Amino acid sequence: MTKPSLAEVPIRSAAELTDRWATVLDPPIFGARSLWLMWLGTDGLVLPIIVPVDDLPPLPDQALAAGLLQVHAGVVADHLGGEGHLALALCRPGRPQASSDDERWAAGLRAAFDDGLDGTWSLHLAAGGRVSQLVAPPIRIWARG
Repeated sequence: MTKPSLAEVPIRSAAELTDRWATVLDPPIFGARSLWLMWLGTDGLVLPIIVPVDDLPPLPDQALAAGLLQVHAGVVADHLGGEGHLALALCRPGRPQASSDDERWAAGLRAAFDDGLDGTWSLHLAAGGRVSQLVAPPIRIWARG
């Protein structure tokens, strides 16, 4: 029996999303801060587009958030029929526990995305060999699958 590729395996829960990030970012050890973007369709399938953003500022700013929203809108319109989930992973060196800077990243993205994003989003932290959830995906994205 052949094993399906990751692109063919839908993500059906928040735990499966965390596991997918762990697989994609293996090993989750980084020498610099970056933000990775991944998109899921309403069927739970991940687009074969994963975008790392390097040279991040210490904390999110309006220009970065506006750029992320613009990229997301284009990907969703062009590849997901106008509806999809933006999964982000904040990757950084250091210990795996969420720091106050990580929490500020989550708060900054919430401020930008909760009103500005047409769709759903989530944020994971990848650091020190571990992937953990910082902002959970809304339960409604799993109800469709």
